[in-house]
Amino acid sequence: MGEQLDLLQGTLDLLILKTLALEANHGWGIAQRIQQVSRDVLQVGQGSLYPALHRLENKGLISSEWRSSESNRKAKYYELTRSGRSQLARELSEWRRMSGAIALVLDNA
Repeated sequence: MGEQLDLLQGTLDLLILKTLALEANHGWGIAQRIQQVSRDVLQVGQGSLYPALHRLENKGLISSEWRSSESNRKAKYYELTRSGRSQLARELSEWRRMSGAIALVLDNA
């Protein structure tokens, strides 16, 4: 297994929004999905995840409700709101533009 990377706040928010675009999920499920899709490179700790979820909820980008999880335990499930979907589209576009520009500089410097 390779080195794990720390995430910047804005990047974590984007990853959470993208993960929730697929389906509603609880915090642990969101962290697991990010880790799985990144092939264990990205690991999101509770100390970063839950403040990010609260921040996104306070901005109206996600909503939450208590439900029973797969293991029949109560868990808070999060899902994207309409404004969250719009924000995700804007942030994805900006991310692609920025990462493309960085790649140009790194490849040609």
